[in-house]
Amino acid sequence: MKKLVVASSNLGKLREFRELLAPLAIEVVPQGELGVPEADEPHATFVENALVKARHAAALSRLPALADDSGVCAAALGGAPGVHSARFAGEPKSDQRNNAKLVAMLKDKSDRGAHYYCVVVLMRHADDPEPLIAEGRWHGEIIEQPRGGGGFGYDPHFHLPELGRTAAELAPREKHALSHRGKALRRLLALLREEG
Repeated sequence: MKKLVVASSNLGKLREFRELLAPLAIEVVPQGELGVPEADEPHATFVENALVKARHAAALSRLPALADDSGVCAAALGGAPGVHSARFAGEPKSDQRNNAKLVAMLKDKSDRGAHYYCVVVLMRHADDPEPLIAEGRWHGEIIEQPRGGGGFGYDPHFHLPELGRTAAELAPREKHALSHRGKALRRLLALLREEG
């Protein structure tokens, strides 16, 4: 597998996937470059949405497809925003409005704990009966004031107490080593290596 389509139009995710897959010499092609529209994400779980996106991209591109579904889950909000993370504040998607809504909802909560969750799915073809599935979690807490200029999504508010920094204050290499997406992708690559 030297080329795969990534079922995402999110520039931050695409950049991270390219950086994480670069050592394997796998060409990462965003679905938009192949005329593949975004798939609907109607499900209540991350894994179901990732499977739908991967199958959709594989069917329309006729290439192996990689998809992820990820988001931030706040303990005090019963796991919200969860699968609705990208559109938490409604349409059109807006990181700034999503962050403002999350911070406002946690304002009077004593528990600011949250974790990023990511599930990654690789389908070799659209009818793949054994898609490879891997997941990763990254624990932290939500802070009110944003810090840092890197990353995307909720990163400026996702504080890592053990480091004293937010995800947006980490260098890309450091973020990949710690993040939910980095963990999930490393687990997926381990599954691929098992297959030979």
